[in-house]
Amino acid sequence: ALGFLYAEVLLQPLGALPEFRFARRPPRLPVVLSREEVQRLLAMVRVEYQLPLRLLYGTGLRLMELLRLRVKDVDFARGQIIVRAGKGDRDRVTILPESLRLELQAHLEKWRLEHQRESAAGRGETSLPPEVAHKNPAAAGEWLWQYVFPAPGLSNAARGEARPIWRRHHLQEDNLQRAMKTAVLRVKLTKNATCHTLRHSFATHLLETGYDLRTVQDLLGHKDVTTTQ
Repeated sequence: ALGFLYAEVLLQPLGALPEFRFARRPPRLPVVLSREEVQRLLAMVRVEYQLPLRLLYGTGLRLMELLRLRVKDVDFARGQIIVRAGKGDRDRVTILPESLRLELQAHLEKWRLEHQRESAAGRGETSLPPEVAHKNPAAAGEWLWQYVFPAPGLSNAARGEARPIWRRHHLQEDNLQRAMKTAVLRVKLTKNATCHTLRHSFATHLLETGYDLRTVQDLLGHKDVTTTQ
């Protein structure tokens, strides 16, 4: 910050500085749930939020990575989920839990039929990444670009236009966060568990099962293995 101030704003040499160390955040141990705690917790989640939270635990995704999943990112044939532009703007692949395959397929089929009805009524579009919206705006109405976990209602995407543009965005993150918090209170856990705790538990349980650290690093999308450690 000082270097930028002097070089770009004041246009003066900063001069010699005494030796100093950058402030670093001290390491903290993550909150991890046991398998039994995860089972009890997910069983107490409201029905409409059970699948996304179970998928969060079964894949190790970050919350927003889960919510931004598109239909095209779920590969049932290869049993994997593709994360597009995750943390650090990197793509990666994680596992699709076999135990959730049928339930996820049924979930997508229900929304596919809903998408067909909305498309027939002229309301079948979703929001797109800016680069896709620029190159292929028609993709907003395609099923492959719809969100895996869409919001229950439509949003007006019109900006300063007279006529509304109704599109379906993804489920809001605070919906899952509140559902998780409510379940924690119901189970009476003595741990401060959040949606991100499911990611920590996913990684820890894989290591306890015998997966090697490098594999877990790839699944979590960590750039440095020390983060995984």
